[in-house]
Amino acid sequence: MASITIRNLDDALKRKLRLRAAHQNRSMEDEARDILRTALAQEPAETRNLADAIRELIEPLGGVELEVPPRVPMREPPDFE
Repeated sequence: MASITIRNLDDALKRKLRLRAAHQNRSMEDEARDILRTALAQEPAETRNLADAIRELIEPLGGVELEVPPRVPMREPPDFE
């Protein structure tokens, strides 16, 4: 089995882990293993395209048909001389 060392752990976080472990009647090490096991057992959230996510939110509200202006030839660039 592998082992890890966690450095620079905030005192408040360590205290919470100690209290949580005591509440569960286990060691801090066993509680940390359980937290990691639970967190890593979850499937990662599905990543979606931002445009698709926005469309999914807005589509039920209905849409607006906008008139597309006709294409015209490009204007001549201005002469600054």
